[in-house]
Order: sequence, then structure tokens, then C-alpha cells
Amino acid sequence: MSENLDLVRSIYADWERGDFRSVEWIHPEIEYVFADGPAPGRWTGIDETVKSFRNFLRGFEEVRFVADEYRELDRERVLVLCHGRGRGKTSGLELSQMQTRAVNLFHLRAGKVSRLLVYFDRRTGLADLGLNK
Repeated sequence: MSENLDLVRSIYADWERGDFRSVEWIHPEIEYVFADGPAPGRWTGIDETVKSFRNFLRGFEEVRFVADEYRELDRERVLVLCHGRGRGKTSGLELSQMQTRAVNLFHLRAGKVSRLLVYFDRRTGLADLGLNK
């Protein structure tokens, strides 16, 4: 197993427990992208990334992100098929009821995540990335 895959697994180990405090894995020049979903957007740098991620998390209670499968695409990219657990604060809907099946593509450089591309719709993400399965 590569160091990049180990790093991504460690990030998910925290996220699966609902622990989103660590920023040690974030490259100073990270590009953080929501390609689709409730609020598509693009942020750069640690401060913008942390702020946008925290704003997203504020909409949920007991939120967790669980990895379903890891795919090491090459020496610099790790794809994670994942799903969310938790409940919308306003709607009260469980994420599991919304069939939240996502794709996260981690680009890694110098032992840090330099780009994180998030697709909330797994089919769209896999198709856009040319990985249809």
C-alpha cells in the first residue's frame, strides 16, 4: 500500500468517527472543489477550504463520511467511493434516506492533499472522470 493511500485512509478514519478537526493533511495551496451537489464551488488554500467545509458541515447533525471503496488510480491520485451518514438540521432527513453515494478524488503532492474533487452524485462523478464503474 502506498503512502498516499495510507494518508487518505487515515483521513477517512477520522471522518468515519465524525472527527473533522485535522488539517494536517491539507497542502497549503489546496484546491477544494464541489463539482455538483447542493452548493457547487471552488476554494483555494487551507483557510478557504476549512471555512467552506465547516459551512457545509453546519447543515448536519452527527455527520460522518464512510468509505465504501478505495482506488489508487496512479502515484498521485486516490479515488474514494463513499457515502454520508447523519441528519439534516433543518429538514431532519437522514443522509441514508437521500441515497448519498459520492465520489472523492484526492490529488496528492509531497505527502499532502493538493486537490480534493467532490462529486455528491457517484454516477456523474465516475462518468466525468471516465471511470464509469
